Amino acid sequence: MPNPISKKLLLSKWTACKPKNKEKHFLVSKIHDPNAEESNTIPAGFVELEAVMSKRCYLLPIEELKNQDQWQIGWKH
Repeated sequence: MPNPISKKLLLSKWTACKPKNKEKHFLVSKIHDPNAEESNTIPAGFVELEAVMSKRCYLLPIEELKNQDQWQIGWKH
């Protein structure tokens, strides 16, 4: 059964508090899918963040999104 918390994360918006490479705004583009083939999924406990401006993707542990010194939910100025 899929984790409802993970489902809520998909396509959620995040703002980096300390932007790097001028990347500040991100979308959660992928979450771990336990029903997918191993080669097509990301590791459990991780999300894939996509930078809105550059379209670069990063793997990030879900726990890091809880750190309010690094991430804020939503797009902030």
